[in-house]
Amino acid sequence: MVRKLKHILKQAYLTAVQVNREKATNIIEFELKELENIFALLILGGFAGLPSPPAPIAIELLPYMERELTVLLSRTDLSQDPLATLMDMLQID
Repeated sequence: MVRKLKHILKQAYLTAVQVNREKATNIIEFELKELENIFALLILGGFAGLPSPPAPIAIELLPYMERELTVLLSRTDLSQDPLATLMDMLQID
């Protein structure tokens, strides 16, 4: 009886740990996407009316921003609400 209870508690603990790891991973992935978006906005801020960095620096960074540019273009097409995405990830109703 005690052994069975111990096994059930251990399984519940392992399940809770796995769920928390998955949530943490999802949150980190979301933060990474948002940081990439902010970086792209800082570099290409002139298109949105923000002050842009000096042109030579922006031109040097453009080859590394290929993925960010495609993401920015896809976001303009699909316009997602980042706050709603965050609330969905955190499962806030």
